[in-house]
Amino acid sequence: MAGLYFHIPFCKRVCAYCDFFKSADLRRMDDVLKAMHDELEHQRGYLGGEAVRTRYFGGGTPSLCTPQQIGGLLARAADLFDCTAVEETTLEANPDDLDGAYLDALRRTGIDRLSIGIQSLDDACLRSMNRRHTAAQAVDAVKRARAAGFGNLTVDLIFGVPGFGGDSLQRSLDAIIALEPEHVSAYHLTVEPGTAFGRRAARGDFAPVDEETSQAEFLTVHRVLTQAEYEHYEVSNFALPGRRARHNAAYWHGEKYLGTGPAAHSYDGRERHWNAASIERYIAGRPPEHEVLSDRDRYNEYLMTRLRTAEGIDLGELECHFGAARTERTLREAERFVAAGTLVATEKRLAIPAEQWLVSDAVIGALFESE
Repeated sequence: MAGLYFHIPFCKRVCAYCDFFKSADLRRMDDVLKAMHDELEHQRGYLGGEAVRTRYFGGGTPSLCTPQQIGGLLARAADLFDCTAVEETTLEANPDDLDGAYLDALRRTGIDRLSIGIQSLDDACLRSMNRRHTAAQAVDAVKRARAAGFGNLTVDLIFGVPGFGGDSLQRSLDAIIALEPEHVSAYHLTVEPGTAFGRRAARGDFAPVDEETSQAEFLTVHRVLTQAEYEHYEVSNFALPGRRARHNAAYWHGEKYLGTGPAAHSYDGRERHWNAASIERYIAGRPPEHEVLSDRDRYNEYLMTRLRTAEGIDLGELECHFGAARTERTLREAERFVAAGTLVATEKRLAIPAEQWLVSDAVIGALFESE
């Protein structure tokens, strides 16, 4: 099974933390959407005939598209790919875009899951991140989505924002739980050089939280959501039973996916390509850049993605894909982390405990196979 990803790179306002490719010039929306239709046609053979299981609209702010524009892309994809077995179709949305009429029309396009960018339910925190909605608007958006018939909602939360841990974070978590979303994505703030936060940090007037605070807030998020019966199944993702995000799981499990739109990435099992991170170059039809993954690349990516999940590495699968020698090497390298408690080994699996995920990169990097 495979996935389709549609990157809508437009925002009315650029958030202080956002490092994704985006543009605040909405005048090129129609041109980009036309180019995305053309790209779908050009890449119609990319998935090798595999049935599409998930479709996902990310950004940017996909909820800036009209339901007709969303429906047009879905219809075009259905003409070109086998979408008869689709299980999940998600659209990322800003709360203040979700009025009742929009939601009703969106439901009719085939969107059956919304990812609502709440980020915080503290108005001062939202202002610090340059979000364009308030906490009250976020709560109302979730309620309107329910009233419109959306039975599968995920909300985003950002923690590790300086000055907004402690009681502020606890209040946001409590309010999110009260909304009863099926899924929560909780991300630690990263301060990237090209963002507003990054520029402030370079000037010395913004300091990321320290490691101790990061760990404490991560464990708060883990504790509060798991006590509310959310399964912490991936570093940044929590779900009620049976409500894991199916599209994102395709990335973690190495399934094929085709991405369309500026800066979108695609993967066919061996080769990855990515489109130009430029509105103008994408509209002009600039060919994507390509990378053919070596066996070592695929092995390292396998370790990285699997060890970010609750299931971790299936040792039988690892041996099947990469051989007995690599599996034995992985187990040898893992011994010191198992002894330290940052890895748990069973007869069939190797996994990082959820409480240790915030520092998982150090463990994963140590297991990588170098040249």
